[in-house]
Amino acid sequence: MALNNGISALGEVMQLAFVPDDFDAAVKHWTQTMGVGPFFLMEGIHLEGMKYKGEPTDAAFDLALAYWGDIQIELIRPRDSHPSIYSGEYGAVEGLHHVCILVDDIEAAYRTCAEQNAEIVIEGSLGDSRVIYVDPGQGPGSLVEILQQGEGGPGLFAMIKAAGAGWDGSEPLRKLG
Repeated sequence: MALNNGISALGEVMQLAFVPDDFDAAVKHWTQTMGVGPFFLMEGIHLEGMKYKGEPTDAAFDLALAYWGDIQIELIRPRDSHPSIYSGEYGAVEGLHHVCILVDDIEAAYRTCAEQNAEIVIEGSLGDSRVIYVDPGQGPGSLVEILQQGEGGPGLFAMIKAAGAGWDGSEPLRKLG
């Protein structure tokens, strides 16, 4: 009998995210060794209304996105040491940092996380997208990002995925915005 509750009931994992000690080496590994790319780089991201464990934070980060088939790969480079999931107890590890699932209703996700005693460690928005990162109780490597995409999100992800189809290895890291 399948269990159909808990955080996994919110949706399927669509992303694997890493916070490597050496961002450039990670891009090289993923593009040259793994053949995943091109990565699209977004620099200086700061979530609007960003809170870490309920307290406002000015943390900023860069991220690069690419697709390996249907799975999105995210590489993250923290820009500062402000409290966030990229420093302190959730800091960079040379392994999986978090997974991401997409939802249509972030408020329902908040309720599900509360029911499962999953701690909200980061919350904020980027434009009309809203995001929470939750710790379901096992610390680093088990964080779950829950994203309700805004209007432009699906198109951006589709463009990045399409760029990887038949990618010839050229321009492995491309800047966005």
